[in-house]
Amino acid sequence: MAKQFVCSTDDVPAGKMKTFQVAGETLLIFHLADGFYATQQRCTHTLAPLSRGSVLDDGVVQCPLHRARFDIRTGEVVRWANFPPGIQFLNVARGEKALKTYRVSVQDDQVFVEV
Repeated sequence: MAKQFVCSTDDVPAGKMKTFQVAGETLLIFHLADGFYATQQRCTHTLAPLSRGSVLDDGVVQCPLHRARFDIRTGEVVRWANFPPGIQFLNVARGEKALKTYRVSVQDDQVFVEV
C-alpha cells in the first residue's frame, strides 16, 4: 500500500465528512473528535453514496437510502438496513457487509491515506 496525500486538515471540518478521489478510488474522509478516518464512499447494502448520509454523534455514518449504520473507525455494521418497512426482504439477498476502511495519518496539517 502506498501513502497518498488527500487534503489539508482544514478541508474537512470537525464532525463532517468529505469525498475525495485517491489513487483511482472514491473515499470518504471523516473528521471525528479523536482524529481523521477513511472509508469507502458507497454503502455495502445497495451502493448508495454515504456522502449524502449523516455523521452521527457516536462516530457512526448512516446511509441516506435504507439507514444502514456503520462504525466509521472500524467499518463494522452497527445496524443493517431497516427502512422503509419491507426492506428486510432485500436484506436476505444482501447480507451484512462491513465498509472497507483505510489507514489515515496526519503530518504537518496534511491528511494521508494508505491505498
